[in-house]
Amino acid sequence: MIPEARGNENLGATPKKWFVMNKTIAVLTLGSLIGMSRPAGADAPFIDPVDDAHYFGEPDRQLFWTPEQQVSGFRNMEKLSPSRKVAAGDDPYPLPERSVDLGHVQIITDQERMSVDDYVVRQNVAGLIVVKDGTVVYERYELGNGPSTRWISYSVAKSVTSLLVGAAIKDGYITSVDERVTDYLPRLKKSSYDKSTIRNLLQMSSGVEWDEDYADPESDINTAPWDTLGVYEYLRNKPRTSKPGRVFNYNTAETNLIGTLLRSAIGNNLSTYLSEKIWQPFGMEHDAYWVLSEPGGGEFGGSSLNATLRDFARIGLFALHDGRLQDGTQVLPEGWMKESVTPSAGYDGYGYLWWLSEGGAFRAAGIFGQGIYIDPAANIVIAMHSAWADASVDSDWALQAALYEALSTAVGELGTRRSTGIR
Repeated sequence: MIPEARGNENLGATPKKWFVMNKTIAVLTLGSLIGMSRPAGADAPFIDPVDDAHYFGEPDRQLFWTPEQQVSGFRNMEKLSPSRKVAAGDDPYPLPERSVDLGHVQIITDQERMSVDDYVVRQNVAGLIVVKDGTVVYERYELGNGPSTRWISYSVAKSVTSLLVGAAIKDGYITSVDERVTDYLPRLKKSSYDKSTIRNLLQMSSGVEWDEDYADPESDINTAPWDTLGVYEYLRNKPRTSKPGRVFNYNTAETNLIGTLLRSAIGNNLSTYLSEKIWQPFGMEHDAYWVLSEPGGGEFGGSSLNATLRDFARIGLFALHDGRLQDGTQVLPEGWMKESVTPSAGYDGYGYLWWLSEGGAFRAAGIFGQGIYIDPAANIVIAMHSAWADASVDSDWALQAALYEALSTAVGELGTRRSTGIR
């Protein structure tokens, strides 16, 4: 099991096309798993942001966008899809800098060896930042991006939604992850979700039948509707195939169900709640935008929060600090992050919408190479914006994992040398 071998990202749409596009998007996500890709050697280009509008593609064709359309579109999703602003405050979390050249660091896999510089070019990296002990030690931008460029997160947003569930528990809107889903979503009463808990949804183990076979045009992922009420009605009619909590079964629709559950619990939209609980108090520097499931509707709980690279890194720092603000205020329940990254019974590589790595590290991941990697033992956060040629293939995820490991090791050794006076 690897990040993003998993499904429809509910990519958003322009208002006029949404109800046609929601089914089209599900069909397009075949590319995530069966190898749809743009032509070999089609590297993402540098595009001056003032020219972006000349290259915009159709939002419902994101998996087929040309490299030019990817670069211009990924950094302008709020112009292409119905979105809601996540307002930043006026006191950014400080990120002091101590620049180190990590471009020569070697990335080693079973198949190949390359430098970080090589990786950036080959994998169409738009931005890469490494934060060690709260200090930026490496930061670079490509393809026309810069520190103020927003970029689409895709499924990185799932992990942010997990943070918001924790905040809602701390605020008393949700009592426990062991509450029934139907306590907050009564439309699902007398369905297979009667026995499923919030914990089960967070761990992708509801026990409800779901077929995420992209090659089968009759599978759930290719036939389900994606507007909020449509998802409700579709899921409530699915049978249960296993006892909740026992079997990991990646279910794209349920990640959006978590977002709907959250909105029901807090009586607010996710963008405003994120702004008030994390974005402003922790000190995100720039406004973000969250794509909506339909015009005027709710946010996709599982996808498409558009934010700058440094604010991606700050999300990682917030998680690394167990949801505490600079003044010590606890936004998440004490120990929430430890609980969130505890291996689940159904699959030991997954927690509460976080992917788990060896040595206690964990990560948020989105198709086309978006990521936040957190290594608590080394006190390191790595964040990345990318425009991979393919949405999701095993070799790209393995290479990204090797990049994280190489950078974390190199920066960790650097910190040891400096602390001991060794040069």
